[in-house]
Amino acid sequence: MKRRLYVLKVMLDNIEPEIWRQFVVPSDITLDRLHDIIQIVMGWTDSHLHEFSIEGKRYTEYMESPEDGEEDGLYRLGNLVKRKGASFEYTYDFGDNWRHHLILETTDYYLRPHDEPILFLTGERACPPEDVGGIG
Repeated sequence: MKRRLYVLKVMLDNIEPEIWRQFVVPSDITLDRLHDIIQIVMGWTDSHLHEFSIEGKRYTEYMESPEDGEEDGLYRLGNLVKRKGASFEYTYDFGDNWRHHLILETTDYYLRPHDEPILFLTGERACPPEDVGGIG
């Protein structure tokens, strides 16, 4: 069976002009690995906690109690986000509160010869420096 590939667009919320990236990931990627990819494409340093919010549920790496959400490494993107146009949120650094909006742009991306299943496509502008206190 051929692996399904998603094209995602991630945008940093509440920043003008828009800071965004477009990239390809396999639909069966776990959320903790998706976090790693977002860190790389956005230029963050993975020095802080993160959380995904999908259809009202929270997924994170750090859980002290059930109220903290579900463990992100146990869930695959394609089981949670299936429709083209579906969107979800990713927050990085709860102190600075860097909120990102992700949109599933394509559910049937085809690789060219020599492409890898994780692929950066395009984007614009650099993320702000970390630990600056957030947008304000």
